[in-house]
Amino acid sequence: MTRIPEAGPAHPPTATVLTVNVGRLMPVEYTDAPSGGTGIDKRPADGPVRVVAPGRKGEAGSGLVGDMVSDTRHHGGNDQAVYAYAREDLDAWACELGRELPNGVFGENLTTQGLDVTGARIGERWRIGPDLLLEVASARIPCRTFASWLGEEHWVKRFTQAAVPGAYLRVLEPGEIRAGDPVEIVHRPDHEVTVGFTFRAATTERALLPRVLAAGDALHPELRESARSFTGTLSITSKN
Repeated sequence: MTRIPEAGPAHPPTATVLTVNVGRLMPVEYTDAPSGGTGIDKRPADGPVRVVAPGRKGEAGSGLVGDMVSDTRHHGGNDQAVYAYAREDLDAWACELGRELPNGVFGENLTTQGLDVTGARIGERWRIGPDLLLEVASARIPCRTFASWLGEEHWVKRFTQAAVPGAYLRVLEPGEIRAGDPVEIVHRPDHEVTVGFTFRAATTERALLPRVLAAGDALHPELRESARSFTGTLSITSKN
């Protein structure tokens, strides 16, 4: 799959939410979640969905009211409250995989159109509809549940190599959203750290880790800690 350019022009005003997707608990054999199931099977909601800051990771799940996060050890919480993936990227994967990929199939809460999600910068803010304000926080890292759910051979490796992960967002201002709502970029930070950049730094290009710190407080706390630890290791090595 062709990698999306890291930092393109500002997003067009025609960016929209195609669907708002929510999932319920589905029992599966391929998870070690305490619930014994997964909420990755997201389906488009028929009407408006309330979106709020859910709370601390490990104690709270999705930011979308009525959406299931089955394993709060690894998913959900304020820094992973909403997951967005671009319809354009789903279409590219559909061509590569030779199968239809409906909105929500990657477990995304928001399927967008006209928005370079992986090219969004950490700390970028999106106004969706009249009330909701989201902030780009991190990239999605593929897991065993995602691979088993999709059923594609070597899926984690393929998804990682493509480096088009989609974005997790935090909720700054709550609100209701629905299919067709416009997405307006109201703040775009002046740094190079995009969602795709952080994904590569966390996976295949660890040497990039020190540079993700330029995103400051908007960086996901876990990635910030990894970057600081990596930078400290480099510092110690250079002194020896």
